[in-house]
Amino acid sequence: MSYTLSIGEKAPFFKLPATDGNSYSLDDFQERVLVVFFTCNHCPYVIGSDEVTRATAKKYLPRGVEFVGINSNSPNTYPADDFKNMVERMNQYKFPWKYLYDASQDIARAYGALTTPHFFVFNRQRKLVYTGKATDSPRDASGIRVHNLEEALEEHLNGTPVSTPLTNPIGCNIKWDGMPAHWMPPEARDLV
Repeated sequence: MSYTLSIGEKAPFFKLPATDGNSYSLDDFQERVLVVFFTCNHCPYVIGSDEVTRATAKKYLPRGVEFVGINSNSPNTYPADDFKNMVERMNQYKFPWKYLYDASQDIARAYGALTTPHFFVFNRQRKLVYTGKATDSPRDASGIRVHNLEEALEEHLNGTPVSTPLTNPIGCNIKWDGMPAHWMPPEARDLV
């Protein structure tokens, strides 16, 4: 297996606490197409793309697509990414997704998350149909020319194979506990 999940692989199970005071597992989103994306509080690529992600989530929610954001960054490496700041951020911005905390970083490892943001689209059988970036310009929405995530969702929901199932995510690396801020696991690789 490669570091990051491969197309067709099943979604690894998770059960994580959320900013709304509840815990959610993979099973809580049955019967829906699921977009799991790795995100955080501080990354300029996340901050620059949050409103684009909000628009996409709101556009596809009525079509049976659920979005789940997971923060796996270590607050020991980047203190702004702690759970308290996650709660404050969600209270301020009221994003239309569940925001979960992966304190152990086990879920980031299981999915092979490379950056914040990094998107994974699973069909109703929980098989991966797309992974990578949402757009070609996450840090500055005014520069977006290609919306890879929406293209993948449209194709999948229309019953056609995703024409570009792999793209390289663009963003800050996951902040791994006990490692320098820019460290990446040696087995982590570009997707294409």
